[in-house]
Amino acid sequence: MLYDKTYVMNGKQLKNSILQWAIQGKLVPQDPNDEPASVLLDKIRQEKERLIKEKKIKRDKNASIIYRGEDNSYYEKVFSPIIKSI
Repeated sequence: MLYDKTYVMNGKQLKNSILQWAIQGKLVPQDPNDEPASVLLDKIRQEKERLIKEKKIKRDKNASIIYRGEDNSYYEKVFSPIIKSI
């Protein structure tokens, strides 16, 4: 509830609440037929690789991917030999 006689949010609290609801998918009705974000991200990566091979775009020097390791922690793989925990 955004407004209640006993509790009124300030601007920062409201912004944080809206961002949290957006992350949780609570701002708009969710379509169960939508594919997961991981599938969409994979399609985007494939499209970027195709465009790079066709020399239509250049590879991002700071390109990286975020993935979940075997220990269930998230890691960022920068396209270099270095892998760092996030």
